[in-house]
Amino acid sequence: MKIGVLGAGQLGRMLAIAAYPLGHQMAFTANSKDEPAALLGRTFANNNKHDAIKQLTNASEVITYESENTDVEIVKEINKTTDVYPGAKSLFTTQHRGREKAIFVKLGIPCAPYQMVNSLRDLEVAVEKIGLPAILKTATEGYDGKGQFVIRTKNQIEKAWQSMSGVEAILEGFVNFKRELSLIAVRGLDNSHKYYPLVENTHHNGILRLTIAPAENISAKVQKQAEHYMQTLLDEMGHVGVLTIELFETSNGLVVNEMAPRVHNSGHWSIEGARTSQFENHVRAITNSPLGETDCLQQYCAMINIIGKHGPVNKVLELSNTHLHLYGKTERKGRKLGHITITANTLNEFKTTLSALEAFMP
Repeated sequence: MKIGVLGAGQLGRMLAIAAYPLGHQMAFTANSKDEPAALLGRTFANNNKHDAIKQLTNASEVITYESENTDVEIVKEINKTTDVYPGAKSLFTTQHRGREKAIFVKLGIPCAPYQMVNSLRDLEVAVEKIGLPAILKTATEGYDGKGQFVIRTKNQIEKAWQSMSGVEAILEGFVNFKRELSLIAVRGLDNSHKYYPLVENTHHNGILRLTIAPAENISAKVQKQAEHYMQTLLDEMGHVGVLTIELFETSNGLVVNEMAPRVHNSGHWSIEGARTSQFENHVRAITNSPLGETDCLQQYCAMINIIGKHGPVNKVLELSNTHLHLYGKTERKGRKLGHITITANTLNEFKTTLSALEAFMP
């Protein structure tokens, strides 16, 4: 099939790399010719966004997107003539933290207490209801720790609101957690479902740095609980393609934090670590093909993000159980330049490899 992608970043690039062996063709909208996916298919420049969308639609049999910040109205317009997956409901829900929390509450999925905030007075009232510490976030468009302010004392309230620059925000109660987890799943057009194992994520300055797959010491019961939450969300939104939920593991069980209607950074380990990568399964889902198995190929897998500077990449190439993925981006503080995947059969091999790559981790 001819697959169009709204965007041409590293996620589009990895979707293309997964799609070509299956016989598909790719096209993208891009802000510049230097974007990671721009050389991997027909690319329509966003200097005239309306024309770019029209050209992409004419060149595609099905369309997907890289970001939950994609304009819902554009997706609705495209969908009049060309199928877009995931659909507008998934996009509309996941691009607003308040709507996300509302659907969690509706479906009985545990999440942090929250209040929507549109003014300093709203924030003061919300703090009284939720208590401190709490975290104030922009309702839309925040990612990698941006658009967030942790409020620990009442004298920080005014500063926290000022940091939001007057946009709608959400105050979330602080969750005491043991570790951060995520679950990636895929749903097909025929309502088939596949789930990857829960993985453990470590962040630094709001940016994901390390994912370990599968997460250690996850019982079958906990995995099934996460899958149950996921399935209710997939079915409620009529979602087609990959969906990711980020969770906290607490002493009282799993608490869902947020979700993303797309392939996800915490699933990059699956390229070499799973029988079918998240990227291939997303392509399979949106093209109405059978979904692939999601089990791990080796006992220990991991993904390390390369952030800001490329670092000693030759060290990665020297190791026998690592794979290097660079996105073709120039160095810049806080920028995701690539990632490394690790596979190992023994815990000793796994730990030794992580130690050998410590230069890539804060």
